[in-house]
Amino acid sequence: MPGRIEPSLLQVQQQAQAAHEQLDRFRPPGPGAPDGLRGLRAVVRDSWQRSLRALGSPGAAAAPVALGGGELEDYRRRHPLAGLMPVIRRLLVLPARDTGLLVAVGDERGRLLWVDGDRAQRRRAESMAFLPGADWSEAAVGTSAPGTALALGRGIQIAGAEHFSPAVHPWSCTAVPVHDPDTGAVIGVVDITGHGEAVAPHTLPLVQAAVAAAEAQLRIDRLQGTVPRAVPAPRTAGYLLEITGRDQGRLTAAGGRLELSLRHTEILALLALHPQGLRAEELADLLYPDAGGLTTLRAEMVRLRRLLAAGCPALVPQSRPYRLPQALATDAGQVLAQLHRGARRQALDGYRGELLPRSVAPGIAGYRSEVAMTMREAVLADGSPDTLLRYLQLPEARYDAEAWRCALRLLPARSPRRAAVVARLTELEADG
Repeated sequence: MPGRIEPSLLQVQQQAQAAHEQLDRFRPPGPGAPDGLRGLRAVVRDSWQRSLRALGSPGAAAAPVALGGGELEDYRRRHPLAGLMPVIRRLLVLPARDTGLLVAVGDERGRLLWVDGDRAQRRRAESMAFLPGADWSEAAVGTSAPGTALALGRGIQIAGAEHFSPAVHPWSCTAVPVHDPDTGAVIGVVDITGHGEAVAPHTLPLVQAAVAAAEAQLRIDRLQGTVPRAVPAPRTAGYLLEITGRDQGRLTAAGGRLELSLRHTEILALLALHPQGLRAEELADLLYPDAGGLTTLRAEMVRLRRLLAAGCPALVPQSRPYRLPQALATDAGQVLAQLHRGARRQALDGYRGELLPRSVAPGIAGYRSEVAMTMREAVLADGSPDTLLRYLQLPEARYDAEAWRCALRLLPARSPRRAAVVARLTELEADG
């Protein structure tokens, strides 16, 4: 059956690990791949080539949260896949409970809309952003069952180190696209994620049968006029600027990624924060600590427009005032929105540290402080030692004695995690 793993799982992992060691010498496209890469299954090797062209290296693979909050709820409520969820839950989700397996359903662009199944595994999977609203297309995370199944238009299994991203190597997955029963177009994907059982020989036929049943239900619902044929994607879903925990920004747009200079990142971030636009003088004041930045701004804007015209023409800034023609989301803005609605754990998943820490632009410095302080206050008010300990792993929290003392108060007296907290507090007191 197409996409099924024929060698033993151990052989697959050994070949994939060897292939990862070859990536520093591999430059697609072309037949001249090192022997280690030739050991991959052909379908995986082809996907790695696409991933390298889109991302450059496995280290760049990450799943941005493209849909969040009310936007996600509204989008999936109106999506045709919503009508299939009772079938998916009955055939896949309920049997997966307490088995270590997760069932995810995503749209045709690879954005996960529902993730259900084993509760403990869901919490673990959130650490790699395998959660509702996250983009798991090949353009975002490289080779994975959901994204690669969508790229190929057929079912596939990806085991462990066959994933392009090292963060996903502990996981294996099977995914099958969902097709519109009238047009044959792909409208989504169903995925099972877990460990070895997720790529067992019977798993792919199981998911294929569930998808076939769901498509049949969709056909019936269509005849009865109870589901929409299509739903427009949210306007902001295709454009995301990642700035938390990064010295320079990364722009995700139209399925691709664009690495930006610090100055270009600052300009886009400030324009995203001011969708109504900024006069040249206002933007210069937010960008440059000293007076006289207006001429420099105009030169930078020319370079930024040239860059975006080649890589993302829909976001080329307009003038008088400077403004973006399309809404641009930032990961920092998503984090703030999650914190404001009380989703602290989800906010921590998307927060990778202080935004653009090297920037001295006044407008960025103020926004950086707002996001960092809101995160800190929310975590301290949460009252959960797990949440607080996760926060304390961030570089900005390393010297936050108050937060470390709070963690010590929250941890039970016999918790084995107290020792590390006490040791850190001792270091801080000695340094002070």
